[in-house]
Amino acid sequence: MKNMKVLYDNKFMTGLEEAMKQDGPFSSWELFSMAYEAELTTMTSDFKGFLSLKYLPHMEFLSHQINAAQQVIENMNGRAILADEVGLGKTIEAGLILKEYMVRGVVKKALLLVPASLVNQWVQELNEKFHIPAIAHRKNYSWEQHNILVTSLDTAKKSPHQEQILEIDYDLVLVDEAHKIKNHKTKNYELVRALKKKYCLLLTATPVQNELIEIFNLVSILKPGHLGSYEAFVKRFGKDRSKLKENEYLKKLVKKVMVRHTRENTNMNPTKRHIETVWVTFSKEEKSFYEQLDTAIGSIATFAKLTLLREICSSREACYLSMSKMAEKNPELKDSFHPFIKQIEQLPAHAKAEQVVRLINQFPNEKVIIFTEYRASQLYLQWYLQQNGISSVPYRGGFNRGKKDWMRQLFENQVQVLIATEAGGEGINLQFCNRMINYDLPWNPMRLEQRIGRIHRFGQEKDVHIYNFAIKDTIEEHIMKLLYEKLGLFEQVIGRLDSILEVLNITDMEQEIEAIMKSSASTGEIKIKLDNLSSVIHHTAEFEQKVGEQYGNF
Repeated sequence: MKNMKVLYDNKFMTGLEEAMKQDGPFSSWELFSMAYEAELTTMTSDFKGFLSLKYLPHMEFLSHQINAAQQVIENMNGRAILADEVGLGKTIEAGLILKEYMVRGVVKKALLLVPASLVNQWVQELNEKFHIPAIAHRKNYSWEQHNILVTSLDTAKKSPHQEQILEIDYDLVLVDEAHKIKNHKTKNYELVRALKKKYCLLLTATPVQNELIEIFNLVSILKPGHLGSYEAFVKRFGKDRSKLKENEYLKKLVKKVMVRHTRENTNMNPTKRHIETVWVTFSKEEKSFYEQLDTAIGSIATFAKLTLLREICSSREACYLSMSKMAEKNPELKDSFHPFIKQIEQLPAHAKAEQVVRLINQFPNEKVIIFTEYRASQLYLQWYLQQNGISSVPYRGGFNRGKKDWMRQLFENQVQVLIATEAGGEGINLQFCNRMINYDLPWNPMRLEQRIGRIHRFGQEKDVHIYNFAIKDTIEEHIMKLLYEKLGLFEQVIGRLDSILEVLNITDMEQEIEAIMKSSASTGEIKIKLDNLSSVIHHTAEFEQKVGEQYGNF
């Protein structure tokens, strides 16, 4: 192939002119007709409809996924924000768009910028589902050499990679988790905007997280000037993200570059969620330790004490490590902490861990994912499950991409349980599992939806079962009853909470709860303040429901 010579026929036009003058010789009409018909089969009169579907007979697409891809190609000229809710198939929509453009011959070179932990997952899905020859960029690869490359933003922005990438003309650039480039002052944003690209797809379930200017920044990558200048935009619309719903003109502008579906307006996931609260009772020894910890330690800040109380609700190990570190940093605490540290060592197996074993044993042949807030609890659970004959693997943020992929494959093919810290709440797809244990509930209910989205998503064929653990007469009971149950967060998709918090001008639920914890002098005061917060949210939700969805979905 290296020695192939390409010869150009420069005599054709001259020969044609001579034949016209001499009235021949010409090819037969039959041969001409056959050549003409053959050429027509490779051409399309317009960009309506989808050619790629016939090349993907093994795939079953949902109507909203096909509609999203068509809308991007036919109405948005291939420059769009795909903003479906978590688990509705943004990756599927993006793969279908890329496949369509490749079938039509208008995309040959594409760069996909995705979170490092998802690089291999993207490569696998593009190859297996769409028959697109994508590869992950490796250290010694040339950026020019391969046509469909998948890499992380962190890799792409490093020298000399960035300089090489900026020299290439890409037919299509895709950015997954695009909310991470919402800030126009970051290197991530500057790189994506500077890339030479014909088509561009930005994937994010949260196009506006905190301020309205975030949507301006994303749209400016796709269509600079579409929302005017930065100064004019801020002057006209301000920074309040609720304006995106309230201002009809702004909504229309954004709709020209953004496609968003929610579970409510799709036929997605005919499978159901079954939510169960699992109440756990401390053993006599654990309850005594908890009560002493709550009342006896008066020399540390309330928030630090609450952290220890939350940790002892998770595992002895988590609380032990924190107390040891606090005492090491603050010698004044050594005397008061010493008896507690000694007492922790004598505590029996954790009541919550025992309940986990009992629950898993009810489903001996089924996969289960467990979420915990603490790495120490993760290690303890893995040891405790092994002692009870249950196989498991860990999954956490400190693992590199290869190890995360390895843990996922072990979970799918060999072991029964995956024990994940919050790093498992984003990105990883586990449709082959339909049971989840929230061993520790997060303070931010929005994170719970991210967790559930790992198993209740496109491709899940079974109903999913969510078990939320909480220990009675502890801080966990306050969080469970005053936040989750009172707000009905287990009966509805938590995405609805987002719009309610906008109305209340609460930008971060976790920070709001943390502020309550830090400003309270006792667990009793915390209980009262949490009750007040949930009441305000609950009444706002009822009001919003009565008013109705006046401004549509974004």
